[in-house]
Amino acid sequence: MILSNTIDVAGYRVTEFISLVNGNIVQSKHVGRDIMAGLKTLIGGEIAGYTEMLSDARDMAVQRMIDDAKLKGANAIINIRFTTSAISQGMAEILVYGTAVVIEKENHN
Repeated sequence: MILSNTIDVAGYRVTEFISLVNGNIVQSKHVGRDIMAGLKTLIGGEIAGYTEMLSDARDMAVQRMIDDAKLKGANAIINIRFTTSAISQGMAEILVYGTAVVIEKENHN
């Protein structure tokens, strides 16, 4: 699956637009990470546990979007965008969406 945050993929042309596809996940804080984050706020710096948690959540959301596109017969997703929102105290949603398409290599004779 080719993924692009632009509307074009160099060397390919879109032969079919399929549909909007998306993937999302709602992630909550882990008590152990929350305790460490509280301690880290005293001295400042990156809270690595949260960074890792959100990175994993983003990867899961992307995989869900890819699975959606594959089910619809796409071989690429273009114009990919990410968004986040707070659901409630300690919970956040990560949403990724894009346009599922079929692309093929361009012939330059």
